[in-house]
Amino acid sequence: MVLSLALALIGSLVTVLLAAAAVVVKALTPTAGAVATAFGIVIVVFSGVAFLALLILFVVGSTLATRYRFAEKRDRHVQEGKGGERGVANVVAHIVLPTALAVAGGWNPAWITAPALAVLYAAALAFGASDTFASEFGVLAGRARSILTLRPVEPGTNGGVSVRGELAALLGASTTAVIALALYAATGVRLPGDLVLVFVVITGGFVACQIDSILGEAFENRGYLTKHGTNFLGMLSAIVIAAGLLAALGIAL
Repeated sequence: MVLSLALALIGSLVTVLLAAAAVVVKALTPTAGAVATAFGIVIVVFSGVAFLALLILFVVGSTLATRYRFAEKRDRHVQEGKGGERGVANVVAHIVLPTALAVAGGWNPAWITAPALAVLYAAALAFGASDTFASEFGVLAGRARSILTLRPVEPGTNGGVSVRGELAALLGASTTAVIALALYAATGVRLPGDLVLVFVVITGGFVACQIDSILGEAFENRGYLTKHGTNFLGMLSAIVIAAGLLAALGIAL
């Protein structure tokens, strides 16, 4: 449901301030910060503070993961951006689908039920966290293997997976699910069930991360997809997987 004018203005102001802070600490480029602000305002207006808070925590977690042992990543030329900042393409790839879900659920509940919206939105961000953690921690692994052929590849190669990266991916999806559950419970968001939320969000985010790796090796390495196109499709697959799981459990979408 669309927020009241007062809450919408407060949420919008918070979004502007947080995006500005992200630019100041060089987590986002100025243009990416402006884009994130616009999408964040739409999310909080249409779906509420819990959805915005989950997005913000995703950005914070991603930034911390990106900065982890950053000097080492830079020495190996596998860092994000020049100094760890994320640009417009990265922001758009990770925020368009969650925003679309937020607008659909807030504009017309007949398009998607509130419990389903909460789960699908969290699953989308769980993929983002899973993928980011897998990349930022996995790139520091001593060795990696192709997800398709199992042949040894350099850590950081598209489609390369490692034990460290897989554990990090699971951690990213799991923490997103737990944080989403806490935020939704604190703000009264309707859910299909606590265990359902956690199971579907973790499964959707983690499995989609594997799909992202497959797309990276099969298509991105051959120039058929960009990195951000791969991320977009990976997030879309997380939403589809989560929707399929809800339907299989008999929960209305």
